[in-house]
Amino acid sequence: MTVSSAPRFTSFTSFESFSHALRVQLAQDIDVLFAYADLPSPLNDACRYVMNAQGKLVRPLLVASSFVSVNTSNKQTPNNVINSAFSDAEAINSIVKDNGLDAFLDADSHFDMCRRAALAVELLHTYSLVHDDLPCMDDDELRRGQPTAHIVFDEATALLAGDVLQTLAFEVLTAELPTFASFDAPIASQLLAVFAPRARRMVAGQMLDINAEATSNITQNELEDIHRDKTGALIEAAILMGGICGGATAPQRIALQDCAQHIGLAFQVQDDILDVTASTDDLGKPAGSDEKLDKSTYVKLMGVDAAKGYAQSLFNNGRAAIIRELINNSDDVDSDINDITDNAKSNALLELIDWLWSRKK
Repeated sequence: MTVSSAPRFTSFTSFESFSHALRVQLAQDIDVLFAYADLPSPLNDACRYVMNAQGKLVRPLLVASSFVSVNTSNKQTPNNVINSAFSDAEAINSIVKDNGLDAFLDADSHFDMCRRAALAVELLHTYSLVHDDLPCMDDDELRRGQPTAHIVFDEATALLAGDVLQTLAFEVLTAELPTFASFDAPIASQLLAVFAPRARRMVAGQMLDINAEATSNITQNELEDIHRDKTGALIEAAILMGGICGGATAPQRIALQDCAQHIGLAFQVQDDILDVTASTDDLGKPAGSDEKLDKSTYVKLMGVDAAKGYAQSLFNNGRAAIIRELINNSDDVDSDINDITDNAKSNALLELIDWLWSRKK
């Protein structure tokens, strides 16, 4: 295995440094993946074009922050991490003594499975954007601040680019890739069990969204049913997959699921708000496109101010689930509130949730 030289997202000191480390690592892993895939031109060019666009990387960040938050919550020591990959105590001690923590993280399949999961969710998300932008769907010409794939290449190439990104999203979880440790079969099995049904739900949600365009009096419950699948399902997958790679316990997975369901819905409400309050330059895609396509949105249903209040309550509920299980996970009912607050400030997932709430695009 060739060790990656990217900065690691194995600990959290600030959101800026953490997101930078994830962005650099993901860019390197994208290059490795497409060198491995060896796609013909112009398919390879189109895939690299859309995957290297400067998106927010929300879903890979959710994978990475969930991974780190679970590890931190469990106070996982170096030996705990290595024992999943090595069984010989003398070998472990030698690695630690000679090379330090980063060296045995290089050999740790849990971290590399997290890299695979981050790639998987970004591949699937990008495929959905490429297909969303096609003339038969939303017919958009701008995405992530640059012309869409079917404008730069052609419609057939964009369609195939989306197709292959979707297949690669699953292949990457078990492919033998340079710079990656061999895949961990038990973890990969759990990741696929989480990922596959939520990928299906994402597509089903797209269909429900199209169907709703012909409905004039959609209710809030009906709108939420659409977006729990269309937007929320992949956000659920990202948070749960990061937790699985980090060794989340059953109660932690329940808390992550609870958080993900609130954050997934909040993200869509916020997208609806930004579509009418932000500019095209800020969004990197056409502002006001929901209204142009007469889509059912939370702003259309309840107005901007009420939608903002609803999004805030959803974000708060998501934070509460993480604080309850990953921050205040002591058996001591009299845990110092100051300790809980300090731990919350250094929790990657909570910091990411705060960043999502404050985003302007």
